[in-house]
Amino acid sequence: MASTHALASGMGGMRTAGDLVARMQMTRGMRLPQAKQYVAEKLGCSVLDLSDTVAMHDIRRDLGLGRIPVQDLTYAEHPGAMEAKFHIADVLGIPINSVQRFRQHAGLA
Repeated sequence: MASTHALASGMGGMRTAGDLVARMQMTRGMRLPQAKQYVAEKLGCSVLDLSDTVAMHDIRRDLGLGRIPVQDLTYAEHPGAMEAKFHIADVLGIPINSVQRFRQHAGLA
């Protein structure tokens, strides 16, 4: 059941790097090819790797960007949602509202 759900709700590249590319399109107004190139450079991979679920699984793990649990597995030793957002903001060099608000409320700003 988990595999079927993952395939049905994956929204294309959103389970690989689509979320990172979409952030660049929204925050910087980049066109799709430009956003893909920017993200690939920041992650240290090729544009083709962005659509490779296996490669992105490892890249996101190595950079602490969070991963989508696969087949009901969890990754207790890896960053959760909020920590992953902090890492995404740092790696891509973009502001993320929830990260900024967290820093303010926690006195980290």
